Amino acid sequence: MTKEAIQSQVDLGEMLPLMEEFYTIQGEGYHKGTAAYFIRVGGCDVGCHWCDVKESWNAAIHPPTSADVIAENAAKYSDTIVVTGGEPLMWDMSPLTQKLKSRDLQTHIETSGAYPLSGDWDWICLSPKKRMLPTPKVLEHANELKVIVYNKSDFEFAEKYADQVNKDCILYLQPEWSVREKIVPLIVDYVMQNPKWKVSLQTHKYLNIP
Repeated sequence: MTKEAIQSQVDLGEMLPLMEEFYTIQGEGYHKGTAAYFIRVGGCDVGCHWCDVKESWNAAIHPPTSADVIAENAAKYSDTIVVTGGEPLMWDMSPLTQKLKSRDLQTHIETSGAYPLSGDWDWICLSPKKRMLPTPKVLEHANELKVIVYNKSDFEFAEKYADQVNKDCILYLQPEWSVREKIVPLIVDYVMQNPKWKVSLQTHKYLNIP
């Protein structure tokens, strides 16, 4: 297949720049503790300075992989499939989720919401970032809002988006890992004063699993 043909397939979402795929335990948010197959798609221009997968940012270094192949691999491991990045909504997720759904798999996505929502999702975890704000459609359909707290100003940012998501969206505050010792007490105090929020921790890091 020529480079032009491959790029056309990527543009259509029939191929995706696949960074990695692995079977593990979901460590964060509502589904923490659940066995899940993760599909990490390359490409992100949101640019969080504390991102722990910066190697995902450059889509060009990750091989374009058929959505059929990705879905077939996922079906071997788990009923719960988590698509993450990078920022997966940079790409059209409709072909991949269609192929996952045809295999009776549950489709979850972790996204900043900075790009238009595509794909058929059973669960949308929205984690908005200050540099590129989420689109209205993602806010409307999010099942959980997970705000990463790096400093005190992030509480105000969190409240801004808590007011914009749908009424059934579950609200989480999660400490940024590198400052967790300083931030966890602040989050605990904030949640106790504002019990609409819940605490999310990166339990997979405490358990030392991927």
